[in-house]
Amino acid sequence: MPYTLANPIDLTEEIKKSRFIVNAAPINSAEQAMAFIAQVSDPSATHNCWAWKIGQQYRFNDDGEPTSTAGRPILSAIEGQDCDQVVVVVTRYFGGIKLGTGGLIRAYGGSASHCLQQAELIELIARIQLQFHCYYNEWPIIENRLKELNAVIEKQDFDAAGVNVNVAITQNQAQSLQQSLSDITRGRVLISL
Repeated sequence: MPYTLANPIDLTEEIKKSRFIVNAAPINSAEQAMAFIAQVSDPSATHNCWAWKIGQQYRFNDDGEPTSTAGRPILSAIEGQDCDQVVVVVTRYFGGIKLGTGGLIRAYGGSASHCLQQAELIELIARIQLQFHCYYNEWPIIENRLKELNAVIEKQDFDAAGVNVNVAITQNQAQSLQQSLSDITRGRVLISL
């Protein structure tokens, strides 16, 4: 089960006189990731290397370090901690001692991994989107049932006849919701995707 971060987190490590500052945050889009990278990157630092992952979509950047010695290890740290919807930026201030290819991979990947290990994680629960319409007198009962099923009410629109509802619910609870709606409305309400 993948996880994301509850809150942004940062960590500072010194490795052979170089200072590595790690900033990580939860994200929902590539635009959000790029905005975070721009926000925490220090133009006066030697390197601002980063990686982000959202589902099957990911990007990473070595920012001048030798190819695949910074961005790829940061991405591997994200995946190694079973994280998703996360961006990590590792800012390096060069301390005068060259680390070599293996040393860079260990430094970037290790510091990113240490940061994510200290973060408070939230389990990402896959939900499907459903919608339905019910009468006003049925809504309070249905609303309570949605809470019992841990459904997320994303939108409610009230019209002359009742309530249009958009919910997000786990796949395994969808059948229970359909049964509840059918019982409460005597078979009148059906869920649509």
